[in-house]
Amino acid sequence: MHKKFLPLYVTCSLFALLFAAGAVQFENFGSLRVFMNLFTDNAFLIIAAIGMTFVILSGGIDLSVGSTIALSGVIISVLMQNYGWHPLPAFALVLVLGTLFGASMGAIIHYYQLQPFIVTLAGMFFARGLSSVISEESVPIMHSFYDDVAMFGFELPGGAWLGSSTIIALVVLALAIWLANFTRLGGRVYGLGGDAQSAALMGVPIARTTISVYALSSFMAALAGIVFSFYTFSGYSLAAVGVELDAIAAVVIGGTLLTGGYGYVLGTLFGVLIMGVVQTYISFDGTLSSWWTKIVIGLLLFVFIALQRYLVGRGQKSR
Repeated sequence: MHKKFLPLYVTCSLFALLFAAGAVQFENFGSLRVFMNLFTDNAFLIIAAIGMTFVILSGGIDLSVGSTIALSGVIISVLMQNYGWHPLPAFALVLVLGTLFGASMGAIIHYYQLQPFIVTLAGMFFARGLSSVISEESVPIMHSFYDDVAMFGFELPGGAWLGSSTIIALVVLALAIWLANFTRLGGRVYGLGGDAQSAALMGVPIARTTISVYALSSFMAALAGIVFSFYTFSGYSLAAVGVELDAIAAVVIGGTLLTGGYGYVLGTLFGVLIMGVVQTYISFDGTLSSWWTKIVIGLLLFVFIALQRYLVGRGQKSR
């Protein structure tokens, strides 16, 4: 087993172990219905974390994800409720704006040689502040299109439900796997994260790749905002607070190295599912505080960061 696959194997095995433990301890925990609920409840986070995966693979970070999700929901709800827009053109607008927002941050990071942490932190404050300026109150969404989307899906055995949000997340996952592993952009992202100087010498367009990565991340965050609005039927400026940290945690637990260059989109999916299965376990138990979810995720992060440090150290010694 190659060492770079080790975090991915550990992540998948950990999810299977946690899910099996819950199935043994609680009745119906191991049902298909509960498994599909992990996707339904975390569809927006899966999408946001996939975008974050590309950023971290390139050696960067994006702290504006949660604020972009909130801003997208606020813009959609205000356009629909106050100006009578149909959801589809509102969706198109927030996706374009999200992409331009991410591309702007990527351009600033590259051309001014600034740390991604600082630039995306500024982007986080900007997007959160703008959403509050647009509307401080929660804006309900009442439209027949949203009702139709919420009711769309397929019934699976055991009362499980494959809803529209899950379908969108799975389609995004498939496209992201294809983009990361079978396209020129994916190869450039891995090369940029592995060694930017070597990538530049090999002809990788650093500026275009950096801008594309952050544009993709913000596009995914805007799409996550749309999916999140299907879940809440509202837009709120304080929604998705801390989601950027959840996305980063899911990517790291999913086996992507924080230093960039190594990782897999599929691992990010299992990182999100691990967080979801911990929350589900606490819900089934009924006696544990919801804060135990944060505690467990924090411990898992320590473990995976230590594993990454070990792998990076071994890689440097072998050179």
